[in-house]
Amino acid sequence: MNRRTLLGGLLAAASVPALSACSSGITSLEGQGNVGGGSGSSKGGVTIGTANFTENQVLGYLYAAVLEAAGVKTTVRPNLGTREILIPALKGGDIDLLPEYQGALLHYLDPKSTATEEGEMQNALTIVLPAGLQVLPYGMAEDSDAFVVTQETADKYGLRTLADLAKQNGKLVLGAAAEVKTRQVGVVGLKEVYGVEFKEFKSLDSSGPLVKGALKKGDVDVANLFTTDTDIQSNDWVVLADPKNLIPGQHVVPLIADRKADTRVRRALAELGNVLTTKDLTELNRQVDKDKKDPEDVANAYAKDKGLTK
Repeated sequence: MNRRTLLGGLLAAASVPALSACSSGITSLEGQGNVGGGSGSSKGGVTIGTANFTENQVLGYLYAAVLEAAGVKTTVRPNLGTREILIPALKGGDIDLLPEYQGALLHYLDPKSTATEEGEMQNALTIVLPAGLQVLPYGMAEDSDAFVVTQETADKYGLRTLADLAKQNGKLVLGAAAEVKTRQVGVVGLKEVYGVEFKEFKSLDSSGPLVKGALKKGDVDVANLFTTDTDIQSNDWVVLADPKNLIPGQHVVPLIADRKADTRVRRALAELGNVLTTKDLTELNRQVDKDKKDPEDVANAYAKDKGLTK
């Protein structure tokens, strides 16, 4: 999945604080990021960037809504693309904040990480954070990668898990965003963990109309989608089980530059994280993708309805 943003540098393991997970995420404002976290200032405003898929855009506008309500001026730069664009933008100061996904981010930074529990993953992330960047408390909402087939394809090839794909090596076509071809949660990991080899990889989009259209038409046999995509259920598509846990948990987590991570920003985003659920996020995606509503309007309406803004 293409929602993972590169971080570099190290924080000494001895300085990593203990983090405790609860049903509503991590709410402490202390010890959540890199050295110097909380010492920044949002007085000059915060620029929020997003990746090139619906959900990330909605999250970006949700961040803007709660920050504006907290008195922080914001600018949203949506649909910037993949991490190959977002990374330089964040490190170079073109953007200050972006919505990320906890497990996927960790696996991008450290593909060999064995952390699976939310607090454990948060600690692991702080170890691989670069100077100048930090992750804030993760929220309740979660969205994972899924490898999906139609019911017809599942029945034809006996596909129920990712391991079953190896029985059809050289026969099936995978459709996904271009970067999935080189990602651990993608072609690389499927081969390493499950021994899967595809006949062809088709570069399409991230859980968008291109890849879903190709799956419907039979142009691809397997599609990489997001678990919050309502089309999975409405089309009765089969999500292949992941018995070897290739795909990590994906709680939504803000990734921010230290220079902007003051207490006001941290509190506002933590409050959002403790309100927004996976069910809520799925519904917001549906409103944009199915009802064709504007992501900013959808985010603002949700924030107001939940009492996060006036």
